[in-house]
Amino acid sequence: MGSSVLDRNCFILCIMLLLSAQSRSQEIVSRATYYKSSDGLGTSSGACGYGEYGRKVNDGRVTGVSKLYKNGSGCGACYRVKCKMPSCCSEDGTIVVVTDHAEGSHTPDFVLTANAYAEMARPNMDTKLLSCGIIGVEYRRIPCLYDANLLLKVHEISKYPAYLAVLLLFVPGSDDITAFQVWQEDSNNWRPMRRAYGAVYDISNPPLGVLTLRFQVTVSADYNYWVQLDNVLPSDWDAGLTYNTGISS
Repeated sequence: MGSSVLDRNCFILCIMLLLSAQSRSQEIVSRATYYKSSDGLGTSSGACGYGEYGRKVNDGRVTGVSKLYKNGSGCGACYRVKCKMPSCCSEDGTIVVVTDHAEGSHTPDFVLTANAYAEMARPNMDTKLLSCGIIGVEYRRIPCLYDANLLLKVHEISKYPAYLAVLLLFVPGSDDITAFQVWQEDSNNWRPMRRAYGAVYDISNPPLGVLTLRFQVTVSADYNYWVQLDNVLPSDWDAGLTYNTGISS
């Protein structure tokens, strides 16, 4: 079943972490603002399709992005964002996870949660920083690191057995997920899945039985590789459930 596919979990993890170590070190100048919520966390209705995960991952330090959304392949990316106001901003900035799309004629690159935005401030300066609204920032992409295994979620829009939609949670590294496929045992080939929206991939009339899937990781315009998830979904998979891939993040 695809002899060129990287299908040994330990080997996969080593490669992902090695690639992640080559994180984007160049800091880019941009702008950021924040959206208000009663608890300072994210939203469960973000464009990436993460649901409640998109609200609480990374302790709610998440962001909507504009051009960095990249038609959904930017979902799940991690960035270190630092504001450029030395009088009230810390050197450390904040680390955020992309969970939403934020677009408009005057939209900054980042629309952070209030908690993440305030975290960029020096001690006791968060109120002053929050009063600024839109601020200048510099950012760089960094590897995502989680104390959790990579999970495959069957999205709530799935309808067993005729329609399957999936997405990945706790994706490590600093590269993009750009394709998904499911193995069709009876025809001995990989069937492509469609990017439905955000981080969600779907397929009508998926194979019956236990399912093996794989996803493509794009490192650069010239290099990508596949990660295979053998027998990751049971024959009676159910909408809304998450399944452990066994790959550590």
